[in-house]
Amino acid sequence: MFKPYLIDGTFELFRSYFGAPQATAPDGREVGATRGIARSLLALLRAESVTHAGVAFDTVIESFRNQLFAGYKTGDGLPEDLTAQFPLAEQVAAALGFVVWPMIEFEADDALASAALLAAADDRVSQVVIVSPDKDFAQCARGERIVCLDRMRRRTMNEEGVMQRFGILPASIPDYLALVGDDADGIPGLPGWGARSTAAVLARYGHIEDIPTDAREWDVTVRGGARLAATLAASRPAALLYRQLATLRTDAPLGIESVDDLAWRGCRRDLLEPLCAELGETELCGHVWKWRE
Repeated sequence: MFKPYLIDGTFELFRSYFGAPQATAPDGREVGATRGIARSLLALLRAESVTHAGVAFDTVIESFRNQLFAGYKTGDGLPEDLTAQFPLAEQVAAALGFVVWPMIEFEADDALASAALLAAADDRVSQVVIVSPDKDFAQCARGERIVCLDRMRRRTMNEEGVMQRFGILPASIPDYLALVGDDADGIPGLPGWGARSTAAVLARYGHIEDIPTDAREWDVTVRGGARLAATLAASRPAALLYRQLATLRTDAPLGIESVDDLAWRGCRRDLLEPLCAELGETELCGHVWKWRE
């Protein structure tokens, strides 16, 4: 049985950039985040005894969602010495032997959601682990079959965990983010729709289009229900657009045919050794326990 690990490379790179010490390559480039993610991914391989894995990156921060909504997140304001390390991080992941999905039109989240669906459909897969703390992935949880792993907090969230954290089923997460908003993605949400009231309404109705327009028709008690219903009635098209933005696509191009293509067969010496020399990383290769033959 296989247990694929699908890793949010963009988050891992950001975490390394803001958490790992700065470091300069022999040619003068800042590469601290790249060296940090290299060590982090290698540690994940060993700690979890990974046999199948893929890593997705937002090679371009903008995606098709920016064409749908002008306020959606962009790369504006990101440090240049961080964005410059995305290509290096992708090279490191490939050199470590991971399947790498560099997303351009789609987002890294879409690639991971697509890969999770593909892997979960295989009877040989015991569990799919999405390695990211991003709440967007809560919509992907399926029982114990697809779960989310927050490495920093050492916390795994299955479908029941989504219910406990958000008070709704995974299928309602995009509706929840549409109403509450998501600052990280530039989704503004609707005024007055807070986490508690949104969870109560969606726990009863599931999706935005199923919420009655008139609060007097609601059979769930929510503080300020009349005001919330009026806001939703006036902004329903916007709410549906926000839900579209928050919904992860499961048709992203992956370039693989089955979970077999995710098999980790060891690090690639031909790529990793010269890359470590380029980065000024002198210790990483000494920690590799398996090289691809």
